Amino acid sequence: MNSDGSAYVLHCEQENLPDFIGDLPVEQLMKKPLKERADWSTLFISGGRKDKISKGDIAGLFFKQGNLSKEELGVIELKNDCAFVSVKSNAVDNLLPKVNNTRLKKKKVRITLT
Repeated sequence: MNSDGSAYVLHCEQENLPDFIGDLPVEQLMKKPLKERADWSTLFISGGRKDKISKGDIAGLFFKQGNLSKEELGVIELKNDCAFVSVKSNAVDNLLPKVNNTRLKKKKVRITLT
């Protein structure tokens, strides 16, 4: 077989490797600090494209009924049967009671924190 490529073997120092692997160069993994927690949260909406819901409908609901500002609303990802919306984490507690179980395009939608 003639193929080029790279293969990586992950093993502990105490672990014995099979004879056919031979001596391999060892690369040490460095510990990195954990990333800071994001200040955005993702909300799940139980309605989507098949319910004739658009991104504008969701944004309007959050702005009008949820009293959300433009800076507190992030990306809206619309799927066939549901939607995902990113919202600033500090605004979620006030937003959810206002917009959960409301009607959006003649469909009662549930909005939950994922």
